[in-house]
Parts: sequence; C-alpha cells; structure tokens
Amino acid sequence: MPAKKLSDAEITALLPKARGWRVVNGKLHREFSCKDFVAAFGNMTRVALVAEAMNHHPEWFNVWNKVVIDLNTHSVKGISDYDFVLAEKINEIFEAFPPVHLPGSGKGQ
Repeated sequence: MPAKKLSDAEITALLPKARGWRVVNGKLHREFSCKDFVAAFGNMTRVALVAEAMNHHPEWFNVWNKVVIDLNTHSVKGISDYDFVLAEKINEIFEAFPPVHLPGSGKGQ
C-alpha cells in the first residue's frame, strides 16, 4: 500500500499521539538521549531493522549518546501515514531501552 500524504489538519490531529514528536521544517522531529554511545547505536540498529522492513528510512544524526531523527516521505513530498507508524515504533524502541544513570558515571549519563 503506498504512503498517503497527510494534510496539515491530519498531522495536527495525529501529533498528540506521537509522544515527543513535533513538526520541524516540514518533518516529524524528535531527539533522544541514551546512556552512552553503545546504547544510542544499539537503538539506531533496532530502528534500522524496522525501517528496512517497512522500506521507510529515517534521516538521522548521532553524536555519542544523542540521536536526532527526522521523518518525512520523499515519494509524497511531505509527512505521510508511514512517518507516524515509524515514529510510534521508534518510541517503542527507545522507551524499551531508556537512559540509565550509573553511579560514578560523571554527569549521570
């Protein structure tokens, strides 16, 4: 089933269900903090497997424990239903492996 481009009204209606996501520069956007680089990269790997299965790939950026993700659908030139499905799956992945604050880890990261 092809992606369906969403109207501004549809996006506004769906955003409250997409915990932590907002629209920035015409894309769904969210930033995550993880325990460390390994946790961030592990979560990115989990997302990559889901994204590949959906044939719907995020734009993302990673530095150490931070992962920044932008979602939009190039084939419809905007935000689609696929973006909200992937955003929900990304939330599930990152929430299943939340940041852990270890004693003696300096800044608590």
